[in-house]
Amino acid sequence: MKDKRTQLQALKKVLPYIKPYRLHLAYTILLALFSVIFALYIPILTGDAVDLITGLFDGSLAVNGAVSELFWLPLTELLLKMAAVIVLSAITQWLMSLCNNRIVFSITQDIRRKAFKNIQQLPLSYLDTHSAGDMVSRMIADVDQFADGLLIGFTQLFTGVITILGTLIFMLAENYMIALVVVFVTPLSLFVASFIAKRTYNMFKEQSQTRGEQTALINEMITNQKVVQSFNHEEAIIQQFNEINSRLQKCSLRATFFSSLVNPSTRVVNNIVYAGVALTGGLSVIRGGLTVGQLTCFLSYANQYTKPFNEISGVITELQNALACAERVFEIIEAEPQTPDANDAKTVPAENARGSVELKTVDFSYLPDKPLISNFSLKVKPGQKIAIVGPTGCGKTTLINLLMRFYDVDAGEISVDGIPITSMTRKELRSSYGMVLQDTWLKKGTIRDNIIVGKPDATDEEMIAAAKASHAHSFIRRLPNGYDTVIPEDGGSLSGGQKQLLCITRVMLSLPHMLILDEATSSIDIRTELQIRKAFDAMMEGRTSFIVAHRLSTIKNADVILVMKDGNVIEQGSHDELLQRKGFYSELYYSQWA
Repeated sequence: MKDKRTQLQALKKVLPYIKPYRLHLAYTILLALFSVIFALYIPILTGDAVDLITGLFDGSLAVNGAVSELFWLPLTELLLKMAAVIVLSAITQWLMSLCNNRIVFSITQDIRRKAFKNIQQLPLSYLDTHSAGDMVSRMIADVDQFADGLLIGFTQLFTGVITILGTLIFMLAENYMIALVVVFVTPLSLFVASFIAKRTYNMFKEQSQTRGEQTALINEMITNQKVVQSFNHEEAIIQQFNEINSRLQKCSLRATFFSSLVNPSTRVVNNIVYAGVALTGGLSVIRGGLTVGQLTCFLSYANQYTKPFNEISGVITELQNALACAERVFEIIEAEPQTPDANDAKTVPAENARGSVELKTVDFSYLPDKPLISNFSLKVKPGQKIAIVGPTGCGKTTLINLLMRFYDVDAGEISVDGIPITSMTRKELRSSYGMVLQDTWLKKGTIRDNIIVGKPDATDEEMIAAAKASHAHSFIRRLPNGYDTVIPEDGGSLSGGQKQLLCITRVMLSLPHMLILDEATSSIDIRTELQIRKAFDAMMEGRTSFIVAHRLSTIKNADVILVMKDGNVIEQGSHDELLQRKGFYSELYYSQWA
């Protein structure tokens, strides 16, 4: 019962996506109706042709042993009609396929677009707790499976239902006794199909989940292959992959096996229907109630009547798979997006931006039962350099996440230039910061494309000046095509230091009025770091800067150093002041020189 409710819920979620294409859907139903009419008319013409031939053999259409024109003219007319009907049937089926393809692929395009758009609006807390590979699998593999099931459904469902109704009406009009034989046996076919289909939904859902798990593992291993190899973890990963692959094989075989039982089971019932029509019709021909041509027509109708049951039973199975896949995609679409920007969001004109930042009694935790930052307050004056230091896990990067509003505070308030950041648009807030992280991000494209991300209208002169300031210009010139060299996602063969230099160049080009440097030079050699530090000093002049660093020697000239531990600022002051206090900062500093 629960599975049935889940399927109905998934179906209700799909229906709104079909609504914009209801005109195409109406065309599909109309074309299906014409296609069925043509298909049902052909047996009538065939039966008439059989009766003509029968008349030839019993002598009624022969004169002195020769075939009369009463045979050839009607037969020629019947053959021409059959040819015309077959051509029209083919055209209507072709047009119906075009409409079906338009509907299905437009729906899947809309679903993918909505899912991808919602991913852009999801809070980082969601993305941090869901596998990237599984989300990719839902967006690609599950939507493709959904499209396949929907396409088969539109292609065969309407035609099948109309064929069943049409043949039933034709048979009842011709001979209700034979039609009743068909009607009485039909429920058995429906029962068999329904019995098997009900048990396949969970199997297809398990198959989709396992496939997503496998995609997640593959994605994770390809991304981190260097780490896997450096720790000789290949065998363990292969075993893990084999275990998931084996589960996928078993659940796929189970789902396919049970779903494939539908067609042969219904065929048995359909053959019984066909035999019943043949027996009843044959007896009727002997008694003179039917002609041989009419019997031929009835047998053709019996075949056409039972065939859709095989197709519809297959459609039901495919729809089970499609709905199971759709449910996984809708989980992304229906995931709660981040808190929207305020309708009356305030803006700070660039010329009035000063770069003052204030945190008032801020509380934050990733997990409700594990508080991380408690009652934290900080006031930063425009142009100050604020260094944040402390042991791993003390909340340094978390503080940066809160400043950028990647996460919202649980309590308290953060304001920029006197305006609470919850009253600003995220776009404006984040464009006011320039950020260089320890983890670099480069997209597939040219070096130029990666540098001008923050300032797309930058001139070549501005770009080169920023690259020279970051000391990236020299290595870029040595690349095969200089600034037009195409690099793959995440930089490809570029070294970690070169990737970080490109990220620094990106910030130096856009030059916002506030900076966040989170271990920005962690992958760069000491000599280059000293040169970049001078460039940073020039860039930070007059700009509010937040510097997260583990190497305390790099933040000696900071205006204020915040020493964090367990989510709280335990010490605050300049480098010299903190050393004189001989507290936690002093221990950290001298431990690096021990």
